[in-house]
Amino acid sequence: MSRIMMQRKDKPKPQQPPLKTLWRAAIDDHPIGLAWSPDGNLLAVAGVSGPITLHDGANGAVRHSLAGHTLDTMAISWHKDSRVIASVGQDGRVRLWDVVAGTQIAEMAGGAGWVERVAFSPASDWLVSAAGRKLRLWKSTGELICEYTDANSTITDIKWRSDGKQFAISAYNGVVLYDPTKSEPLRRFEWQGSTLTLEWSPDGSYIATGDQDSTVHFWITDTGQDLQMWGYATKVLELAWSFNNRYLATGGGTQVVVWDCSGKGPANTKPIMLEGHQSLIKHLKFQHSGNVLASGGNDGMLGIWRVEKKKSTLLTSAVFKDPIAGIAWSPDDRCIAVVDEIGTVSVAQL
Repeated sequence: MSRIMMQRKDKPKPQQPPLKTLWRAAIDDHPIGLAWSPDGNLLAVAGVSGPITLHDGANGAVRHSLAGHTLDTMAISWHKDSRVIASVGQDGRVRLWDVVAGTQIAEMAGGAGWVERVAFSPASDWLVSAAGRKLRLWKSTGELICEYTDANSTITDIKWRSDGKQFAISAYNGVVLYDPTKSEPLRRFEWQGSTLTLEWSPDGSYIATGDQDSTVHFWITDTGQDLQMWGYATKVLELAWSFNNRYLATGGGTQVVVWDCSGKGPANTKPIMLEGHQSLIKHLKFQHSGNVLASGGNDGMLGIWRVEKKKSTLLTSAVFKDPIAGIAWSPDDRCIAVVDEIGTVSVAQL
């Protein structure tokens, strides 16, 4: 186990000029999802009341406004070919949308009144959805492949391994791993607590979880051994891995806590502490191929950090009038999209 020690220091000064805003737009809703298409041509913004707006990634023009879900959209996920986006909502449905035509192409029953999670495989034609304790695997065209045995409790997250050959779910009793070609779970990482979110390391060697009891768990996937990090100010909902598997950034307070997972791993080590936010951090995203991290908080601050063991620095920052509701790097890492809680969407270039 390792404990973090929270400290308060002077707010760091940015090392580079402000971000260059490329375009701004707005949705008339509270945003629930923000995601670039894999080819970077479209930026999808899902509003909590239902509609999903597809913006041109280059200039922000609205390509399509998809109807979404009549009783609130809960989550969205892009197919790897960038031509289809999946959505789920409180109407109990899983929907597939053709983003070129702007039309619905399939509608499936999620298995319960609310469908809260959905995730396309990053490398194959599989889609997995979660509705309460119901877990279902679909073809990317909407045909049901498998309905798994009910989870022990409400499924709180679903994440695919980067190669698309396994996925994991989190629930009250820990983490369960699945192979989409098999009808039964591969293995279970059991822990008596409420697991809220999970993230695979890019090489699949770790699964990190954020927990209700203000802790972070690391599961070593080969052995099932787990490590626990504690001392966070609040429950941990924010996790982000660097592309090279070395760093895991975590929220759970007003400071970004970064664990160095190189060598023998993070056990019994002191984390890197990134200071600058004045209120709770809500979103963390590493670039797809770099050690540059974006953080967004309830204070409206967007921070761009270069994470290094010897000296991590705040490269640049921006402050929005309202709390940050989502951040997403473009696939080429040249731009970052930000949406605040009143629906203002901004795309900026480093």
